Amino acid sequence: MLPEIPRSMLKNSLLLGLFAIATVGVVAVTQQGTAERIQVAEREAQVRALAEILPADSYDNHLLDNSLQLSDPLLGSARPLPAYLALKGGQPSAIILQAIAPDGYSGSIRLLVGIHADGRLAGVRVLAHKETPGLGDKIDLAKSPWVLAFTGKSLTDPDQAGWAVKKDQGAFDQFAGATITPRAVVKAVHHALQYFDAHRAELLGQPAAAQAAAEQEPEQ
Repeated sequence: MLPEIPRSMLKNSLLLGLFAIATVGVVAVTQQGTAERIQVAEREAQVRALAEILPADSYDNHLLDNSLQLSDPLLGSARPLPAYLALKGGQPSAIILQAIAPDGYSGSIRLLVGIHADGRLAGVRVLAHKETPGLGDKIDLAKSPWVLAFTGKSLTDPDQAGWAVKKDQGAFDQFAGATITPRAVVKAVHHALQYFDAHRAELLGQPAAAQAAAEQEPEQ
């Protein structure tokens, strides 16, 4: 027989081991369930953000299921950023680009820039920023309607000189006491339009053709 003290230690060790195994199992199950809920919540948030930019009747596909990965200096990032292609009856109707304004007052500003197939802006929304509350944060639609001024604009409306804030003789308002932030956003949106214009056929032609071909394939 084992001495009394070692036997007690062995019993306690076994109990602690079983408790640890059970705890790890509970944590793993909880993390898996939480991760799934977070993914669902993030997807729903993305869908809502994209739906704010494009009218519901302007496309009939699931935007998140028709995504591209793009990288270009005009989009403000060397790392790939997601873009979402909108289709109507299998034909491209618009695209929503993610773009970054790297020169905000307090750091980078992440944007969604929706562009109709004809080059007109469907809308612009701010995804994330660290701008000064009460000043630069007016780029956020929840704080100010300023960002709605981009809707309907294009690369030629206003002209090259007009793509600036009024303080720089441009067409867009700035904020009292905060010019750097709107200046950065106007510049980033203008660059996104330039990127779209340079890559229009690539962005709207090839993905749409691939989607149409996939829809026309006969079932096996």
